[in-house]
Amino acid sequence: MAQIGVFLATGFEECEALLVVDICRRSGIDLKTVSVTGEKQVISSHGVTVTADLLLQDVDFDGLDMIVLPGGMPGTKNLEACEPLMEQVDAFYGADKCISAICAAPSIFGHKGFLKGRNATSYPEFESHLEGAEVSHNSVEVSGHVTTSRGLGTAIDFGLAIVERYKGKEEADRIAKAIVYR
Repeated sequence: MAQIGVFLATGFEECEALLVVDICRRSGIDLKTVSVTGEKQVISSHGVTVTADLLLQDVDFDGLDMIVLPGGMPGTKNLEACEPLMEQVDAFYGADKCISAICAAPSIFGHKGFLKGRNATSYPEFESHLEGAEVSHNSVEVSGHVTTSRGLGTAIDFGLAIVERYKGKEEADRIAKAIVYR
C-alpha cells in the first residue's frame, strides 16, 4: 500500500493540503500529515489550526512513496526553508521517488532544477519560478515522478491524480463520482 506524507509549515494553504488528505484517505491510501514546525499544531495561511499526524523528526522517509507539498504563503517559503525536508525532497528526486506540489510550492522544484525539460504548472504568479519547465495552464501535470498543480481550484484534480497514480483510473473515477465531482 502506498504511503504518502503531506508536509505542513506555518502559513500552508489548508484546502490544498486537506483536500488531498481527504481524497487519498477515501481511497484507502495511507497518508499522514507531517508538521515541519516542531509542534503538531500548525496554523494555516487563513488562521486555521490543523493538528498533524506526525512531526518531521518522526517520519520514516524510507517507508514513504510520495512527498506532497501544499502551497500558500508563507507556507511555501517555510517549507523551502526547512533544510531537513529539502534534503529529503532532494533524495526522493534523485531516487526517482514521487514528489508533488501545488500552487506556489512547485516553485521549490523549479529552484532546485527538478523541472528542466518537464511539463509543469503552478499558481500563475509563480510560473516564472518553474525554471526550465514547459509551463502549462493545465490543472495538473504529471511528468514522470514529479506532479504539479495550479492552486486551490485544482486541488481536487491534484488529489485525484495522486489516487490514480497509486490506485488506478477506475478508483480515481470512483472517488470523483462519490464526491459529486464533474
